[in-house]
Amino acid sequence: MARASSLSGFPEWLPDGRVVEQHVLDSLRRTFELHGFAGIETRAVEPLSQLLRKGETSKEVYLLHRLQEEAGEDVGPDKQLGLHFDLTVPFARWVLEHAGQLSFPFKRYQIQKVWRGERPQDGRFREFTQADIDVVGADTLPFHFEVELPLVMAEALAALPIPPVRISVNNRKVAQGFYEAIGLDDVESALRVIDKLDKIGPEGVARALMDEAGATPDQAGKALELASISGTDASVADQVLALGARSELLETGLQELVTLVETAHDRSPGTVVADLRIARGLDYYTGSVYETTLVGHENLGSICSGGRYDSLASDGRRTFPGVGLSIGVSRLLARVLGDGLARASRAVPAAVLVAVNDEEHRRASDRVAQALRARGVPADVAPAAAKFGKQIRYADRRGIPFVWFPGEDGDEVKDIRSGDQVPADAGTWEPPAEDLWPRVVADEDSGAR
Repeated sequence: MARASSLSGFPEWLPDGRVVEQHVLDSLRRTFELHGFAGIETRAVEPLSQLLRKGETSKEVYLLHRLQEEAGEDVGPDKQLGLHFDLTVPFARWVLEHAGQLSFPFKRYQIQKVWRGERPQDGRFREFTQADIDVVGADTLPFHFEVELPLVMAEALAALPIPPVRISVNNRKVAQGFYEAIGLDDVESALRVIDKLDKIGPEGVARALMDEAGATPDQAGKALELASISGTDASVADQVLALGARSELLETGLQELVTLVETAHDRSPGTVVADLRIARGLDYYTGSVYETTLVGHENLGSICSGGRYDSLASDGRRTFPGVGLSIGVSRLLARVLGDGLARASRAVPAAVLVAVNDEEHRRASDRVAQALRARGVPADVAPAAAKFGKQIRYADRRGIPFVWFPGEDGDEVKDIRSGDQVPADAGTWEPPAEDLWPRVVADEDSGAR
């Protein structure tokens, strides 16, 4: 048999990593549901025409072909299927198909695999899990949802065994209103250039603004001054207005931005920060935009992003605006597991290993295990009737904290960590709450919670 080779970009966690992943997913799901978000799941494939509905995408799409596909068979964009590269495109299609059965505003969360034909690297995969939350309205969607979404996400991330996060926010109306007020008309090009600030620096951005967005040296300088502004209160608006630009759109955007950061400061001080250099997504988002980084792990880039879009979907009669955020769960887990920021207390679910005295009495051990399981205590039975010392080592290698010894004169259970061994009854005994199921333990030195 040929030796199996691994495929890069397709993460496969070992059992202890899988425990951490399940903990993260369960925690996210619980927080989203506490805030009234309903879970949905969409199919893995969409017509290529749907995936490319906004024209060519920068995401490499994996296409599906049938092995028995006949030569000359029509496989145009309407019939060609591709794996979805995010959860927003299928959600937009889902909203249109089910709009008549939904009550708006509709709050949804979705946790699924997505696929992108990217070059695998740190934190980037070709198959990975995303966790999205969105609120979508019919024709209108109040601004307060743009405040609610990052606060929900901040709460969800705060419950995970990760370092603190910083959610940087900006607003399309601020950038567009400012650029138009100073006479810089090519807003999309300016935003794309500003997004390169960390890569090419202020001088490179200034040159690119003049070359690609048609800016004058004075306009380029003001755009860079705008990008340098950050804060968590109304002083952000004061700093922007001090640059001398004025427009109704700019003032509306500043009011929204200040409302967002001040509300966030009251709920979670220091977590949400207005950062006017944030430009990614502003070329297609229409209001607030969010980028989230792990404090102390900024080199990983954004682990969660999103924003407001006024036309998630449209059926020709109605438009469905929305606001959403998406966590790259696999991206986050790769850093958590790779840097040892958190670990599972054990790799297997069993809290108890029931020893086997000899093969003739295996049924007695099976009965003990079944009695424990019936009461919600996860239990396994030793695979072989070896010497007790070997069975204890078997449990220890798997992190199982207790070994159960059936006996004719009564059973006993041993905590193999402390060595304590006491009489026990399978109908009443249970382990301490912290040992019942595997726990996720954060590294105290990592800043993870």
